[in-house]
Amino acid sequence: MVRLLIFLAAAALVLLILALISGLAADRVRNMPRTLWILVILLIPIAGPIAYLVWGRPVTRTPRRAPRRPSSPDDDPDFLRSMDTEQSRRDRETLAQWERDLHPDPDDDQQKP
Repeated sequence: MVRLLIFLAAAALVLLILALISGLAADRVRNMPRTLWILVILLIPIAGPIAYLVWGRPVTRTPRRAPRRPSSPDDDPDFLRSMDTEQSRRDRETLAQWERDLHPDPDDDQQKP
């Protein structure tokens, strides 16, 4: 029985904290002014937070989501494209240098005495 009372007290505390944070963070509340809702949440133990969550909390019809951004550079296609372009250019320059080193131009040998 004691465990049940501890569990219910903890649940009431969590409900109170959630309703209080929600009430303070919301841009607008419904049916009553914000200060009155905060007083209801604080002064009426279990029914106050439940009443706020049911009747006072603003209802959002569409979730407001920020445009999804890549979480790391590896997930960003623009970054990968730019890396591929830069890497390809560097690879082509390195390959051209190696080709020049391996196969020197015959005209250069003839001009040197």
